[in-house]
Amino acid sequence: MDEISLIANMRKVYQLQSLSEKDVEDDPIKQFQNWWQHAIETKIEEPNAMTLATCNASGKPSARIVLLKGIKENGFVFFTNYQSRKAKEIEENAFVALVFFWKELERQIRIEGKIEKINAKESDEYFSIRPRESQIGAWSSPQSSIIENAEVLQKNVTKFIKQFKSKEIPRPDFWGGYIVEPIAIEFWQGRPGRLHDRLKYSLSENNGWIKNRLAP
Repeated sequence: MDEISLIANMRKVYQLQSLSEKDVEDDPIKQFQNWWQHAIETKIEEPNAMTLATCNASGKPSARIVLLKGIKENGFVFFTNYQSRKAKEIEENAFVALVFFWKELERQIRIEGKIEKINAKESDEYFSIRPRESQIGAWSSPQSSIIENAEVLQKNVTKFIKQFKSKEIPRPDFWGGYIVEPIAIEFWQGRPGRLHDRLKYSLSENNGWIKNRLAP
């Protein structure tokens, strides 16, 4: 069998659970928290890893994995370099998408929404509890910029270790948090025969949530 056929024949039967309208919350963030708690209890690997998709002003998309660092009543929080490619695209286009895929649970969550920076105090608080090595890393990496070689980063690390020796490391102005405030959240549960359960919450004009089942 050739490689293309091998790929085409890769299949998994999804059959762990089902997803019914009567079993979910009216608020999708509460429903997310329910699924999140289950993911934590089942000890799946890095449940907070999520794909973040952004677009620039011309609509050209890009995506990468980032880590969820907070769940609020109004959205989902992560942290990054404000000079990175993702941050520049966010400045041009404030609408983004997030995707969680928890393969061990045969579940996927898709989130679409508007993104904005969190306040500096919240970013300071999170930065202060990061491991010191990660704090140095934030100062040392000109994220998404072209660098000559890996030694550039190591030189920066050495520089900032000396600069902040025996001192508390402050948060760089170019680093902080964002919150994605959802306008749509879809919960996907794998089912046999590719007849997957899909429940989508959409934000209405009066800021209430409308729930619909989608065909797989």
